[in-house]
Amino acid sequence: MSGLLGARTCSHPGEVSDLKSPLGAKIREPLTEARFQQIFGGAEQEPELLAEPRWYPLCRLWRQRARACTGPGAWRLLLARLPPLRWLPHYRWRAWLLGDAVAGVTVGIVHVPQGMAFALLTSVPPVFGLYTSFFPVLIYTLLGTGRHLSTGTFAVLSLMTGSAVERLVPEPLEGNLSGIEMEQLDAQRVGAAAAVAFGSGALMLGMFALQLGVLSTFLSEPVVKALTSGAALHVLVSQLPSLLGLPLPRQIGCFALFKTLAAVLTALPRSSPAELTISALSLALLVPVKELNVRFRERLPTPIPGEIVMVLLASALCFTSSLDTRYNVQIVGLLPGGFPQPLLPNLAELPRILADSLPIALVAFAVSASLASIYAEKYNYTIDSNQELLAHGVSNLISSLFSCFPNSATLATTSLLVDAGGNTQLAGLFSCIVVLSVLLWLAPFFYYLPKAVLACINISSMRQMFFQMQELPQLWRISRVDFAVWMVTWVAVVTLSVDLGLAIGVVFSMMTVVCRTQRVQCLALGLAEGTELYKPLRESHKLLQVPGLCILSYPTPLYFGTRGQFRCTLEWHLGLRGGKEMPKTDSPPNADAAGAREVVQLASRCRDAGIHLLLAQCNASVLGTLTQAGLLDRVTPEQLFVSVQDAAAHALERLALTGPKTCTMWV
Repeated sequence: MSGLLGARTCSHPGEVSDLKSPLGAKIREPLTEARFQQIFGGAEQEPELLAEPRWYPLCRLWRQRARACTGPGAWRLLLARLPPLRWLPHYRWRAWLLGDAVAGVTVGIVHVPQGMAFALLTSVPPVFGLYTSFFPVLIYTLLGTGRHLSTGTFAVLSLMTGSAVERLVPEPLEGNLSGIEMEQLDAQRVGAAAAVAFGSGALMLGMFALQLGVLSTFLSEPVVKALTSGAALHVLVSQLPSLLGLPLPRQIGCFALFKTLAAVLTALPRSSPAELTISALSLALLVPVKELNVRFRERLPTPIPGEIVMVLLASALCFTSSLDTRYNVQIVGLLPGGFPQPLLPNLAELPRILADSLPIALVAFAVSASLASIYAEKYNYTIDSNQELLAHGVSNLISSLFSCFPNSATLATTSLLVDAGGNTQLAGLFSCIVVLSVLLWLAPFFYYLPKAVLACINISSMRQMFFQMQELPQLWRISRVDFAVWMVTWVAVVTLSVDLGLAIGVVFSMMTVVCRTQRVQCLALGLAEGTELYKPLRESHKLLQVPGLCILSYPTPLYFGTRGQFRCTLEWHLGLRGGKEMPKTDSPPNADAAGAREVVQLASRCRDAGIHLLLAQCNASVLGTLTQAGLLDRVTPEQLFVSVQDAAAHALERLALTGPKTCTMWV
């Protein structure tokens, strides 16, 4: 908002000019808002809508929905909700098919061991990780708008889901369960994980119905990166018992990371040398291969599938050496072939898992939307955040019927898909074919796979998340506030839990936004000689000031939280409280009811004090709010100007007639 107020001249180290020098020759008459509307007209508006009832927009929305039931409307709706109908007719088969096929097969090969590994992180049998690497990928291919996005199992979601599963279905304290009891426990945990996925999918579909795709912006980049980095540390610590062959119960709740470390250190003398050796050899292979893939991504035709190589070598070694019987090495065991029967999760559990489903839904959508936006910007296409809500909501909801746990886009496989030459969502179909072949025919080959190898795969997949901490020095230089948000979120995630850390990070991030709006500033402006440009006086000592004319800019949003400081600042500048005038900074891009009433009260006090108020360059929203608050009862339409230059010209004419004793100020 801008304006001119009659007050004393601002005391500021700017050059003082005579009354006519700033504007020079008069080019045109000053334009008020009313005169501008009279000459150029206002915004186009249908005459019949001028006096429409308040409920009419709702009726209009229902009419639009009804038109979607017609033939052309239904086809447009189908095109919007099934993206392949838009991009498949324009698919460049010769240029893209080979890249999509290679990338899809490469990602599918990684999905197999990674899916089984993340299933253990979710506290369910490994085969359910394969289901989660198949159904969600297939559904997202049909509904998603991210061409380079790879969905499936995600370590952070698996960790959050595993904590919920362990809390909902804890392992009996006495331990030493029989085979039947262990199967029953696994079945209950699978049901709990599927219920969490069902709840997360239902929440995302509800957000889609309300068109809340914009909610992804509330999880800022520092929050998301700190969350994933902190969760990566949780994953690392939670896998230590499997690396060392220690049968320790999983710790959940606050301070779980430190509890797990204490339990591991206490039980360290009982660790298994065989599983420790397997873990060391696995990491010795996986970590260098990951580094080679990153360093030579431009030279390699396709990334080296280190995970599947490690799985095959470890399975062959365990089978030939009988490590499971001779050294009691924990193995994956029998993977059921085919698919599970569709089963609706226990809806009675939904109220209990709602508190777990909500943060999982937010993290799944925020990470997926963030990744999709990054690659959409890189490859020059757009994504629909609300359609992404639909895609991930349906993906989680439908896949939960097949005993899948929560899923989303994943950092590692998305990067792998892009590096391998993927171009469109069609790569997801090739990935599904690989996982399908394992489920139908190749599952017996993973019988002797040591679980310690899966734990190593979990840890090595965290590489990108750990390396996000390298961005902290640059973040410190760019924005100390974002750095503080990153650190607060990371510390909360590591010390408390992922869920609480997410909540604390979001709340702290919102608090920083509120604190930024509290920086009420008021800039005194001066004229650059020979131009019509007004700049802050503190930026240059050569800017001109007119005796009796003080121009102020207030760029801070004016709402209930800043109106008190706004009042004090303007009282100081206008001399309504006495004292020396000391202009400060900023100009409201928006105002709420409380802020508008504050401006109206200020106009009344200025009128009583003999100060002439002129408002300039108000946007339509602010001007409408001020008008509704009764501003035009205090000022006339001739005091509302289109630009600063018009208001200044009018003020100079007024000062020329009345003399320099009457002063004017712009706010």
